[in-house]
Amino acid sequence: MRDAYHEELDSLTDKLVEMTRLVRSAISRATTALLDSDLQLAESVISRDEEVNSLFEEIEASIFDLMARQQPVAVDLRRVVTSLRMGTDLERMGDLAVHVAKVARLRHPESAIPAEIRSTILEMGQIAENLVTKAGSCVASRDVESALELEQDDDAMDKLHRRLFKIILAKDWAHGVEPAIDITLIGRYYERYADHAVRVATSVVYLVTGSRPS
Repeated sequence: MRDAYHEELDSLTDKLVEMTRLVRSAISRATTALLDSDLQLAESVISRDEEVNSLFEEIEASIFDLMARQQPVAVDLRRVVTSLRMGTDLERMGDLAVHVAKVARLRHPESAIPAEIRSTILEMGQIAENLVTKAGSCVASRDVESALELEQDDDAMDKLHRRLFKIILAKDWAHGVEPAIDITLIGRYYERYADHAVRVATSVVYLVTGSRPS
């Protein structure tokens, strides 16, 4: 009976890792759709978000079932509660990728990204992918040291986010209000995506050590 119980706990981890893979793919494709004004790719990001939502629903249902049947305590309870928290963050990351894709769809066939901002958006997308890749590795391995590094990795995203504001608020901004609003929203989506990846890593630290990093 206990073996089956721990197999169910391990299954939660497997599903969380799969969620990191799905939301990494989503932000990668959303970034490409945004930069290339690719309507078909944007639509695929939006439609495939259901995969992320369905997986989170499976995790949620498994957790409630485990809580009811097994009444976990101590480390096992921490594992169950932390899994729910991580699943919530990952589901939100999928939503943020969808938001990026929706901007690409809204502005199609034009590009929402002016030429002078393309490199910044590309870099934000790459950082987002790297963060969720590392977060997924931390979930699988419970590597506290790597999990703690994500906070520093997130600093690069924050720096790029601030750069966007400097560009759109500069006196020589020539693209008007609507593109400025789009870029403000897009920057926020990437910044929040990164924050949720850090929260996943922080949850790994809590799972292993029982305390949250300061």
